[in-house]
Amino acid sequence: MTDHRPQPRHRPPQRHQPRRTRRGYLGAAAAFAVCMAGTTLPTPLYGLYQEQIGFSELMVTVVFAIYAFGVIGVLLLVGNVSDSVGRRPVLLCGLALAAASAVAFLAEQGLPLLCLGRLLSGLSAGLFTGTATAYVLELAPPERRARAGFVATAANMGGLGCGPLLSGLLAEYAPDPLVLPFVVHLVLLAASFTVTWLLPETVHDAHPLRTARPHRPTLPPEVRGVFVPAGIAAFAGFALLGVFTSVSPAFLAEDLGIDNHAVVGLIVFTAFFASTLGQLLVPRLGTARAIPLGCFVLIAGLALLSASLAWTTLAPLVLSALVGGAGQGMGLRGAVGEVAAASPAEHRGGALSALFVVAYFGISIPVIGVGLLSEPLGLADAGLVFAACMAVLAAASGLYLLHRARTGTGAEASP
Repeated sequence: MTDHRPQPRHRPPQRHQPRRTRRGYLGAAAAFAVCMAGTTLPTPLYGLYQEQIGFSELMVTVVFAIYAFGVIGVLLLVGNVSDSVGRRPVLLCGLALAAASAVAFLAEQGLPLLCLGRLLSGLSAGLFTGTATAYVLELAPPERRARAGFVATAANMGGLGCGPLLSGLLAEYAPDPLVLPFVVHLVLLAASFTVTWLLPETVHDAHPLRTARPHRPTLPPEVRGVFVPAGIAAFAGFALLGVFTSVSPAFLAEDLGIDNHAVVGLIVFTAFFASTLGQLLVPRLGTARAIPLGCFVLIAGLALLSASLAWTTLAPLVLSALVGGAGQGMGLRGAVGEVAAASPAEHRGGALSALFVVAYFGISIPVIGVGLLSEPLGLADAGLVFAACMAVLAAASGLYLLHRARTGTGAEASP
């Protein structure tokens, strides 16, 4: 059935914007970072939850993947809803769900509430991921549009990295390790809600939020030619980060004898921080070249991860976080830039949401696979199987993109 409703119009770039509007993209990015920090906040705490509740390493990966499936579900059902109802209402709903997740963790009395907290966190991230990326780009003045692309992806990765760093420090050096991190996050969410409420809307003639209907994100013809290689790169990069955030705490504690929560949080933070640094290289490389180069840097990170798992040493693990994170950041910013540039404004939120659907499959299916293999093989050998599979995928993507660039051919956008 054809939708005859008038399509929302996006504000054209303004040459002279009020000071609040010109800096509004930074406020949106800050809210983005706070929301994403909540999704990784429990990472250094899983060992404490295992001691308190009692569950296996497989269940840790399942609990982690519940978050990813929550993200994917939202992106598939309402991934481009912000293109019709506006960016602000969707982000405010995302912040409310993030607050509900923190409350679920504070009330935690067993595995069901732990899973509920992860699910709510995934729903909030699903609402934020594509919408906030588009919102930051649209709020930025024209002369800062390129910088805004970095700010959006840096807020995403930086927020994900700050979550375990914050909770690890609080868990190790402050009282109530299972309470204080979520109280701090609730305070930050309240501030982010206020900032987002005051920001201007970038979608003209937006429909009321109550009229929103579930519908999958769609790819306009202009995007389809660049989407597949961008999605493969995003999948492989997010898979590496997924293993770092779900499995590395157990590897550090069980195989390396490191049970300091701050150290665990710092190592996980390193991967996301390196991702942000990797994104800084993309403007010089260009988004098209950044994706294949990011794939090959990611392979080097996977090789270092394999060395750490095989030799049970810490140094290659830290280097893997740095190198693999940088490769992931290059590939992600390149993918976001290519998809955003190819998307018409009225479909940008949906196209970016579709990209992140593929990316978040990378932190669900491979992570559960590692959890399943860890029972018969052990955590280290399961990680080696994962690293080999992701290296093959990244190599295939990188080689395809190089061939595409050399021959000047590629997948044509289908009507």
